[in-house]
Amino acid sequence: MANSSSNSPQGSSHSDKDMPLISHLMELRDRLLRCVIVIGIIFVIFAIFANRLYELLAIPLSNNLPEDSKQIATGAISPFLAPLKLAFVSSVFLAIPVILHQAWGFISPGLYAQEKKFARPLLFFSVILFYAGICFAYFVILPILFKFLPSIAPAGVTYMPDITSVLDVSIKLFFAFGLAFQVPIVTLLLIWSGISSAESLSSKRPYIIVGAFVFGMLLTPPDVISQTLLAIPMWLLFELGLVFSKLFPTDLSRQKQDVTKEKI
Repeated sequence: MANSSSNSPQGSSHSDKDMPLISHLMELRDRLLRCVIVIGIIFVIFAIFANRLYELLAIPLSNNLPEDSKQIATGAISPFLAPLKLAFVSSVFLAIPVILHQAWGFISPGLYAQEKKFARPLLFFSVILFYAGICFAYFVILPILFKFLPSIAPAGVTYMPDITSVLDVSIKLFFAFGLAFQVPIVTLLLIWSGISSAESLSSKRPYIIVGAFVFGMLLTPPDVISQTLLAIPMWLLFELGLVFSKLFPTDLSRQKQDVTKEKI
């Protein structure tokens, strides 16, 4: 009896330690499920208009195709799968505010009040900049790209892009420019967290410009035009981040230390 009574507190303490982890995992599961449900609902709606959605995506290409050219589908089921793939990717892009909101709800309890104060506007502007990057790719980059590519086709070659290839290139550019437009947010976080300073980042400007071109080379189709049109906005957005860091200077790491000292 004594042994059983002595063992029971240990078992209860062990279960108490496990409960926070289990509750966190259950909360993570619930939040992921909400994201999946939202994406699924949007996907069902978009799937109904999948062909129309692809027609909208192909406008920059259709407006710049040569007179003797048209889009083709080389795969047996490409006319069915390509619009559905676009509907799914569009659903994920449209659900990004919900995804970030669920992520914020999961991590915010572990943040300091000062961190929450700056994280909310950064999340908001991060979403705005992501959509701005997609719009920039659609309205500026794709028309330039699809006007440039037919002009460099070798003599005797008829430019007839496959719909799957057009979709893959467009999605890749949307994602690349959505990420590239996050540069001001990353710059502010590096400075505000104390990892770097505006002066230090300014001194590394040549390396950052080279890095922007490398990033453009990795994330865009293998042509100089799209790589350059991605690298230049990244550099300008980096400069914008430096300007905002000087207009709104703060040091979250120092403020966190001050809060910790006050608690002690």
